[in-house]
Amino acid sequence: MPIKTFRGLIADGAQDTIVLHTNDGSMGYRIVKFQVIGNNPAAQDQEAIVQIWKVEQTLPTSELIDFSDQTLLAAAYSSGGSTTTKPQDEVIVFDREIFNQDIYVTLKDDTDNESMNYYIELEQIKLDLGQNTVATLKDIRNITGPT
Repeated sequence: MPIKTFRGLIADGAQDTIVLHTNDGSMGYRIVKFQVIGNNPAAQDQEAIVQIWKVEQTLPTSELIDFSDQTLLAAAYSSGGSTTTKPQDEVIVFDREIFNQDIYVTLKDDTDNESMNYYIELEQIKLDLGQNTVATLKDIRNITGPT
């Protein structure tokens, strides 16, 4: 299936919405690549967390990463500095779950409140009726919370 790409520059404490929903929910997506890089990596110190969510987040965002949260699709931790004594370090983890609704990107930078660039590749997956129903029900449950 085709790959859709999304990229952006997100400010510290902000949230970007990536619009994916369709009227019938017949197109699903799965993350195949997720990368981040600072807005000015050669001149800034940073410790940043970029996360991708299935549901809109309450702002301001937290610096916590909790993989038990079923609404979290991906997390990237990037740190480093403008000198050689602070080498660049990056950890990226993402789920291969299929979703068919909008996703949300958040950033929390603990040092200089710097912006981050992100790049996301999503594999498009045509969903049959059963897959569509399962993905939609999971998304509804994430929005309304567990019962």
